Amino acid sequence: MTSGFGGTAPGLPTGSLVGRTALVTGGGSGIGRACVEALAGAGAFVHVVDLDARAAAEVARRVDGRAHPVDLADRAALASLPEDPDVLVNNAGLQHVAAIEDFPPQMFDRLQQVMVTAPFLLLRRALPHMYRRGWGRVVNISSVHGLRASPYKSGYVTAKHALEGLSKVTALEGAPHGVTSNCVNPGYVRTPLVERQIAAQAEAHGIPPEQVVGDVLLRGSAIKRLIEPEEVAAVALWLCGPHTGHVTGASLPMDGGWTAA
Repeated sequence: MTSGFGGTAPGLPTGSLVGRTALVTGGGSGIGRACVEALAGAGAFVHVVDLDARAAAEVARRVDGRAHPVDLADRAALASLPEDPDVLVNNAGLQHVAAIEDFPPQMFDRLQQVMVTAPFLLLRRALPHMYRRGWGRVVNISSVHGLRASPYKSGYVTAKHALEGLSKVTALEGAPHGVTSNCVNPGYVRTPLVERQIAAQAEAHGIPPEQVVGDVLLRGSAIKRLIEPEEVAAVALWLCGPHTGHVTGASLPMDGGWTAA
């Protein structure tokens, strides 16, 4: 099935999410944007949540959805978001790289607020609706760093490991109500966040950006290319399909063989 945005939605019949409502955090760019487009292409009405108001509005306009410019670290602002998504994609994230002794505590806190506390609070709002309908899909865009650690990323690795635990508890509690919860664990994806990391690493090491990708970022990966956002979105969409009702509490690596080594 074509998604209507140049991608495909393998395994999902046309209109399989018609009548469903989705909410995607960090939906203004990168993986979040690709998830918005994939879900809308399958027929869902999508709420696009992003800190960048202009990006959220543009993506929402493209898919006939609704934009919500919200800082996920602001608990009060979360109360303005819809309580009735059938599909919740917890995707928003940020990164900060520093040794533990140099890591700013306020930045550590912000990473946890955006990538752990916000998903928890959004689940508290959304699960009662999903339970009433007897159907729901929670897709947490985790990371290979939810399964493995790297130095200098204490805030990010901590947050992603916590998200993994939250996802599993959600799966256990949601199972009697027809709700599944899973993590998708990509390696390095071609997103603005990663592009900035590549530029910073190239400057720090005095090497070309393409060498950063092959020798630094993908050193542990058997497949030496960045993942495209649409590839992650296709897995997220598959988890919302008709044949994945027993896939829950799982963490699905998309890491080019990183965790196999």
